[in-house]
Amino acid sequence: MKITEETVDHIAHLARLEFTGDSKKAIMQDMENIIGFMDKLSEVDTEGVEPLIFMSDEINVLREDVAEVSVSQKEALKNAPKHDSDYFRIPKVLSK
Repeated sequence: MKITEETVDHIAHLARLEFTGDSKKAIMQDMENIIGFMDKLSEVDTEGVEPLIFMSDEINVLREDVAEVSVSQKEALKNAPKHDSDYFRIPKVLSK
């Protein structure tokens, strides 16, 4: 497939991008390389190969969700530049 300037302009419009001059030529070449790579993939013989749905045969191999205390509140506040008895204190970021 040949990538034209109109194709690049259309895709750029959809992606809210703008390409001009050398950058437009570079993106056209990149798109042609991508299409060429996809054409190479279509040459691979996949006869008799089942589609891959999952990356492994394992099903729901998850650890138990067990709550544990890794850092206490006191330890977490120890290195804070400003804090009160229970919370981190930060500068005001919103004004009314």
